[in-house]
Amino acid sequence: MSPVCHCCPDQKGNDPAIPLTTGGVRLAPAQDLWSTVKNKPVKLRMETSGLGSEPPMTIHQMFLATVQKYGDYPALRGKKDGTWVTLTYKEYYQHARAAAKSFLKLGLERFHGVGILGFNSPEWFIADVGCILAGGLATGVYTTNSPEACQYVADNCEANVLVVENNKQLIKILQVRDQLPHLKAIVQYKGELEQKLPNVYTWAEFMKLGESVPDVELDVLIDSQKANECCTLIYTSGTTGNPKGVMLSHDNITWTATAAGLMTSLKMSEEEIVSYLPLSHVAAQVQDMWICMRFAAITNFAEPDALKGSLANTLREVRPTSFLGVPRVWEKMQEAMKSVGAKSSVTKKKIADWAKGIGLQFILFLYSDSSVPWGFTLANALVFKNVRKALGLDRCKACYTGAAPITKDTLEYFMSLYITAFELYGMSESTGPHTISWAEGYRIMSCGKVLTGCKTKLDKPDTDGNGEICFWGRHVFMGYLNMPDKIEEALDAEGWLHSGDLGKHDKDDFLYITGRIKELIITAGGENVPPVPTEDALKEEVSIISNAMLVGDKKKFLSMLLTLKCNIDDNGDPTDELTPLAVEFCRQHGVIASKVSEIINKTEPAIYKVIQEGIDRVNAKATSNAQRVQKWTILPRDFSISGGELGETSELQAGESYQGWTKSLQESGLEGPSLPITALKHFYIFYT
Repeated sequence: MSPVCHCCPDQKGNDPAIPLTTGGVRLAPAQDLWSTVKNKPVKLRMETSGLGSEPPMTIHQMFLATVQKYGDYPALRGKKDGTWVTLTYKEYYQHARAAAKSFLKLGLERFHGVGILGFNSPEWFIADVGCILAGGLATGVYTTNSPEACQYVADNCEANVLVVENNKQLIKILQVRDQLPHLKAIVQYKGELEQKLPNVYTWAEFMKLGESVPDVELDVLIDSQKANECCTLIYTSGTTGNPKGVMLSHDNITWTATAAGLMTSLKMSEEEIVSYLPLSHVAAQVQDMWICMRFAAITNFAEPDALKGSLANTLREVRPTSFLGVPRVWEKMQEAMKSVGAKSSVTKKKIADWAKGIGLQFILFLYSDSSVPWGFTLANALVFKNVRKALGLDRCKACYTGAAPITKDTLEYFMSLYITAFELYGMSESTGPHTISWAEGYRIMSCGKVLTGCKTKLDKPDTDGNGEICFWGRHVFMGYLNMPDKIEEALDAEGWLHSGDLGKHDKDDFLYITGRIKELIITAGGENVPPVPTEDALKEEVSIISNAMLVGDKKKFLSMLLTLKCNIDDNGDPTDELTPLAVEFCRQHGVIASKVSEIINKTEPAIYKVIQEGIDRVNAKATSNAQRVQKWTILPRDFSISGGELGETSELQAGESYQGWTKSLQESGLEGPSLPITALKHFYIFYT
């Protein structure tokens, strides 16, 4: 039985003790812009005019405003036994209230965590919002976390309840349960429990627990919440040490959702997206949960194996109006399409190549003063429309890429198919986006312009205009939970957030990321070398390369670690099998190989030669001899999340002087005493 909705006049039930309204600014007194204490409010970075001056809202106020006007519109859609099941915004709100009451019944204390460990689903959203309504701190936990990593997050946020997807995730928590003194209950939201355990509940049991909790108790709690108080924790996956709990306030979330949606011209109740990226990551959470809630959009949940292949089917079924893909997703789409194209007839290839040339010209026309290319209409009819339909992007008004750098080659490939991937840039500490590219503001390889109502400062710029990118605005986080030493590194005395990234503006204020301060390689000769431009340039030059990492801190010269494009297994781990395109690359150079090990074991001359030639071309563009790559090697295994080389959104975890790479480098024989005999002929170069 669904609980009564207190905002809808057509529902019968007791009136709430305190009328729940969307109006009224609710702020707690605060003197400081930052805090590391979970129950301490902060001073908001309010502006005197414009979007930065909009009245603050709590999560509940934003949710209720949408429910009151769009209550009967679809909100959440997920598949159950192969059939789409829909919750309206009114039902979503009712379920969130029921979850909130159940959390209270289980003993959730104010400003204590509720950890959520599982793949995207309506239950994930309901648990998150229900936790916030009940006064807790909603905390996403990565599904790839080890039991020890789960224990750290749950203990750090003093979680009273952990919500897990299935038995696999439940087992992780049970292994560390005795190390979680604040934990009172565990809830499993998919399937039945394999064994009945004390204080472990199914989702159905959990949702009924709070039926005896009076509505007035929840209403008083909701109305006591302030917009400048913490409601959510995002744990960053740092390269060294424990992850930091990024404290986000109600205002951080509600204001950022509003600003991002308005800047990209979202229409109320007309948007539809597919949720598949980890919700414990700020990018997915802000888009899938909060922007959708603010603009009454529909969130469709992909299958758990989305990144193993089923995402394509979901996109074709849903046909979203916008799509966010991290660079690896775009690269996998590019590889799959190229693989299909390689099998096409000669005539089809010629048509496709002609159309792609037209498409790239047309995209450049849209964002420049060039003329419309002849033949675009025909190319659109013959190729582009069919490609967009096949990808499920035919209704897409905007495609986005973010969370990690993307190569120019991938951007231009999709541009040639009349698909522009707009770059976003931001951090967990900025509640997601800080700059946005969109149809009215785009430059290739730029991450766009600053979010309306926010400011960018480039600190200590060099002669070329490159400085550390600093943020100001209501999207800037409250602080790191219980880490006062870390907050002093992130925020300066004036309250500017220092990103650690290097960037510069062009004459039209488009921002370009040029490197990362902590990733700067300082050679033995004292020269500062940003690794990303060299790494990206080589990947563009040699298409068989999957990942490239420049090394050489305190060394006499630069060296490069390379991996080859390979297939991924069902666990998301790299295999020894080359991708079809990598196999084709080998054949084009007279090499018959299907495995990475075959190329490495034979030191395949043709492949090593083409890589060296690519490095030579990159070196020819280097600004100094110290920035040239002198030595390189191919690693036997591609970078991965499980291996620790990549973050949850497939970004290189190479910051902080590469300390996070110690384990990976030792295992591959590049550092430490245990150098595999079979690898000596490849790795000796690093000791010369």
